[in-house]
Amino acid sequence: MVKRKLIEVALPLEAISRESAREKSIRHGHPSTLHLWWARRPLAAARAVLWSSLVDDPSSRPDEFPTEEEQKTERKRLFDILERLVVWEGGNDPDVLAEARAEIRASCGDTLPNVLDPFAGGGVVPLAAQQLGLPAYGGDLNPVAVLITKAMVEIPPRFAGLPPVNPRSRAESGLKTWRGAQGLAEDIRYYGEWMRDRAWERIGHLYPQVDEKTVIAWLWARTVRSPDPSWQGHVPLLKSGILRKRPGKPVVWVEPIVNRDAQTVALAVRQGGTPGSGTIGRGGGVCVATGAPITFKYIREQGKQGRIGVMPVGIVSEGERKRLYNSSDIDVPRLDLPDRIPSVRLANNPRNFQTPLYGMETTKSLFTNRQLVALTTFSDLLDSVRKQVISDARLVELSDEGTRLREGGSGFIAYADALATYLSFAIDRCVDKWSAFVTWEGSTEKLSHTFSRQALPMVWDFAEANPFSSSTGNWLGQVDWVVKVVARLPASHADQVLQRDAVTRLREVDSPVICTDPPYYDNIQYADISDFFYVWLRRNLSDVWPDECATLVTPKKDELVAHQYRAGSKEAAQEHFEAGMVRVMEQMVRVHHPDFPATIFYAFKQQETKEEGVSSTGWETFLQSLVDSGLQVTATWPVRTEMGSRMVAIGSAALASSVVLACRPRPDDALLETRGGFMEALRGELPGAVGLLQEQAIPPVDMAQSAIGPGMRVFSRYRRVVEANGDTMRVRTALALINEVLEEILSEEEAELDADSRFALTWYRQFGHEPGPFGDAEVLSKAMNTSVAGVVEAGVAESQGGYVRLLTREELDPEWDPAEDRRLTVWELTQHLAARLDASEARAGELLARAGGFGDYARHLAYLLYEVANGAGRTEDAVAYNSLIVAWNSLLLVAAQAAGPSQQMFDA
Repeated sequence: MVKRKLIEVALPLEAISRESAREKSIRHGHPSTLHLWWARRPLAAARAVLWSSLVDDPSSRPDEFPTEEEQKTERKRLFDILERLVVWEGGNDPDVLAEARAEIRASCGDTLPNVLDPFAGGGVVPLAAQQLGLPAYGGDLNPVAVLITKAMVEIPPRFAGLPPVNPRSRAESGLKTWRGAQGLAEDIRYYGEWMRDRAWERIGHLYPQVDEKTVIAWLWARTVRSPDPSWQGHVPLLKSGILRKRPGKPVVWVEPIVNRDAQTVALAVRQGGTPGSGTIGRGGGVCVATGAPITFKYIREQGKQGRIGVMPVGIVSEGERKRLYNSSDIDVPRLDLPDRIPSVRLANNPRNFQTPLYGMETTKSLFTNRQLVALTTFSDLLDSVRKQVISDARLVELSDEGTRLREGGSGFIAYADALATYLSFAIDRCVDKWSAFVTWEGSTEKLSHTFSRQALPMVWDFAEANPFSSSTGNWLGQVDWVVKVVARLPASHADQVLQRDAVTRLREVDSPVICTDPPYYDNIQYADISDFFYVWLRRNLSDVWPDECATLVTPKKDELVAHQYRAGSKEAAQEHFEAGMVRVMEQMVRVHHPDFPATIFYAFKQQETKEEGVSSTGWETFLQSLVDSGLQVTATWPVRTEMGSRMVAIGSAALASSVVLACRPRPDDALLETRGGFMEALRGELPGAVGLLQEQAIPPVDMAQSAIGPGMRVFSRYRRVVEANGDTMRVRTALALINEVLEEILSEEEAELDADSRFALTWYRQFGHEPGPFGDAEVLSKAMNTSVAGVVEAGVAESQGGYVRLLTREELDPEWDPAEDRRLTVWELTQHLAARLDASEARAGELLARAGGFGDYARHLAYLLYEVANGAGRTEDAVAYNSLIVAWNSLLLVAAQAAGPSQQMFDA
């Protein structure tokens, strides 16, 4: 009998989401900073999903946990482990990891299953698997993704525990123990410094000091010839001209100086005063000399003719604990372009690549000549680094076998390959920081980077970094990011990552547990945008990784995305994506380990299309492909990466960052079912599942998404659900019916409220906190078996001047005590809890203690009120009720500490 796993029953979702969000603020040492990859899932979420996919839910072990109460107690123990495991520090805590691994073995036995991510991308899932001590396998069609993942899980174990080979560290070898990949990391640092010193010897003269200060960045603006025939010169295109805008500091900005006699424009850096506006925005530009409009059409025409120029804006230099801003009057020397500049044409994809519209059609055209000289200089030094590493490594205990890293080697030749790989990643970080599409951020006084999002927009004013400064964007800073990631990698056992399409990789791994983050329809064009980095990796690593660097550009034809420019139309792109995804899912069904669910991360917000006049999202399309391939959904969990102490938005803008689906192959003997039978099964099984979700304090904003899991578990277990006319029910219809039953469940909870609360809820649906006619209130109160006078007496509303109005939370008595209230209502308790939560969890928890078991009704009402408030656009109220549910478990802890015997009078 197949055992249900924890992920298929319950998860501490709030803790997982909280730690997933927290990862965004953790930079140094986070795997996302090793090399840019787009839309990585949080490592906390990956660990949680993998672990809970392997650990038995207590309900699947009835011999050990025969009662629901015992199952709940055991589940709470497992939650405690998981909540410590998802914390960032837990990923490197030996005690936490040992406890987590012990639970995996308790459920799986001594033979641990293989974990496979066939869409490895940024390598998060294989890395999480390695942290948990599981055999990890990865695959991706994209060579950049493959090299990133190899660098995290395949290379470090080859050299785990070895001391550095560089002479500086060898001289200090008796002072430190090198664990995991720390020795490897230290060598990356040393040889990165070695490269910096030699690069300075070659090109340091190209980065002169200004006023005896080291320059951090040279600032430039693009220019075009004015379309006004009365002005013959070029004019600058400045987005804002603000260089610094920080609290407590004078604003620094750029003022255009127009010389009408010479018909020239210069730019002067000013400090203080009132900044002017920019000269280009979303609607186009303006000639600063004449006021003539400059259309984007005109700029694009000029760009395609090679007539877009650049002019100096200013210089940012290193001061005494501050940035110094000066006007620029220094000409950069003309430079001959170096040999072997990697360059390919950018994709024909205006949605993601705007630069070709302006004549910048190749990767080479995205850099200044000085930037290209710097990048090729550091790249050319890699061969020298390899030779130096080999020379230094001969003096230590590394073997002298000549096997290369790509062949599985672990001697000094392979070690030199490894260091070249990581230092190439540092160069790729520089590629991102040193292009002519990096802006200067005035709010932080730092350089941005080229790919601030998953696209390459046009940039009008840009910043050129100094590789040899000690500030933002310098070479050693990029090396340091790589060092800190490598030093934290587990390096525990050798895993395997290969460049394969997903179907092929699925065939290669024996009975894997699949956990993956597949492409999201047309959201990100991975192959197109990763060419920006791939051309440099190919230049630098074609000898180290010849197979991964064999093609001129990243593979495009078989990439599983809906790319309308490549496919020729939206319809062809959708067909390519859906057919490919079904093939992958069908292969998953064939090979997946029968004892465990497969887990899939998927983005919630998806492309919308039209089908028979009805809107159909990519999310529904993806679920349909799951069902069509023979998988059944056993759970869905929304995981957030945007969380704070209070949500600032509710509704479509606050949807979960991704949804995790747990799936299993549908049995071969699955039955047919009718629409009526499906609805009967939903009404029989969904209430218990929703109750369990509420016990876990699933936020109301996530309830509908979370309820899809148990609902789709019912729908997808049938071979098909047959409509009255004989057609097969589609996923879109099933989702609508699941939502319908969910509304019925919540409505049944409404029937359990006291009469005054039912009146207040119904009145709130129509009027919110605005006044409504007394006559309407009187009729409604009679229907609810109460009266307006009774509702007023209960402290729920006020009646004045022929109108009735619900009291707001601000109008409530802050000292209200439910034990002293002679007409206690669930409505009143809910409002007081939400109001006191705004002050502190302690105050709200103390009030919950006074309410005893009566408080559980308030939790149910908060769910109902959220649905009403969100549907009516009452954002402030929706936030309050959602926050109350999110904090519920914390309030229970406070209440348990504060409760006394006197509270038993309220037990329900």
